Amino acid sequence: MLDADVAIVGAGAAGLSLAHRLSSPVGGGRRPVVALVDAPPGPLRPPRRTWCFWERDDGAYEAAVTASWQRLAVHDTQGRTAAGCIAPLRYKMIRSDDFEALVRRELAARPGVRRIEAAVDAVRDVPGGAEVHGTTAGGEPVTVAARWVFDSRPLGILPAARTTLLQHFRGWFVRTERPAFDPQEVRLMDFRTPQPSHGLSFGYVLPTGRRTALVEYTEFSAAPLSTDAYEAALRHYTQDVLGLGGLSVTGTETGVIPMTDAPFARQAGPAVFRIGAAGGATRPSTGYTFAAVQRQTGAIAAAYRAGRRPVPPPPHAARSRAMDSVLLRALDTGRVDGADFFARLFRRVPLERLLRFLDGRTRLYEDLAIGLHTPVLPMLRTVAELPLLPRRPFPRP
Repeated sequence: MLDADVAIVGAGAAGLSLAHRLSSPVGGGRRPVVALVDAPPGPLRPPRRTWCFWERDDGAYEAAVTASWQRLAVHDTQGRTAAGCIAPLRYKMIRSDDFEALVRRELAARPGVRRIEAAVDAVRDVPGGAEVHGTTAGGEPVTVAARWVFDSRPLGILPAARTTLLQHFRGWFVRTERPAFDPQEVRLMDFRTPQPSHGLSFGYVLPTGRRTALVEYTEFSAAPLSTDAYEAALRHYTQDVLGLGGLSVTGTETGVIPMTDAPFARQAGPAVFRIGAAGGATRPSTGYTFAAVQRQTGAIAAAYRAGRRPVPPPPHAARSRAMDSVLLRALDTGRVDGADFFARLFRRVPLERLLRFLDGRTRLYEDLAIGLHTPVLPMLRTVAELPLLPRRPFPRP
């Protein structure tokens, strides 16, 4: 049995970020002995992915940033463009491989952090803490005893919700035969894609050079598509909409992100907490997660070092979650046209303010002003309806 002050289950964005913050020599206070329990290579490990977020200055993981931009563009279904500068913010892209390599390299140089490869079978409360029970790739049992356990594994079943949509996507990393991209500008939402009968779809372009970019097709709807359907949508978007011409696909990524107004329990036992997407870090209305993970893990580390009980705080403010509930329900019922809704917001609200709004960092008067640019009557009808709706479980795709 291995004893630790803190055990972290899962070494994705949330688990690695928490281990990195708890073991940092900066910040004062006592640093814990950390056991980071990562699944062996195979299906239990999270797939490679790209995370995007925005912040003002250089962050803790700047060395892993693939590219960053200060210009964003949104195209409506008719091709009208809303574009502008988001200064002093920067929109940043990190690939999970680069993030993991950076954090693992820094953790390896820090005393008190031990990485264990094991598939976790159970996390159990015990007097004075909790135990993590797992099995190595060779079939050997492993037990870690800790005062506190933070579990970042995906939930098998989503909590009951009034509304749950899925943000599902497939992306191509492309290299074009001719210069085709503006490396200074992100196409954040391009609604010149065929819109589904229920929900919305858009293209997304993150240029890393004049001839290289990540191009994604994304839908907000009830169920993912087949691989063939995503591939057809990407061919249409890259050729018929963007007119990229000859290109080669150098890599792909696929994902499904639940967008739900379900309340996520951040505590699974007296000494066991959930973090990351499992702890509600995903913003229900957008699917962005990485920035909320950093806020959540930073608060946990600060509480631990100050000698407080390290309960993960809510990743998003109550007001933000309430507004997300209204938007999800309005989209799901078809009361608002999703493509028009988002395009109108980006056309009418200053981009920097809108990004702060999406990150839950605007004040009440700013939220009210932004709300006036939405379809007011359908949104008010949804506000009145929400308290009457039952919460139902939704199986994880």
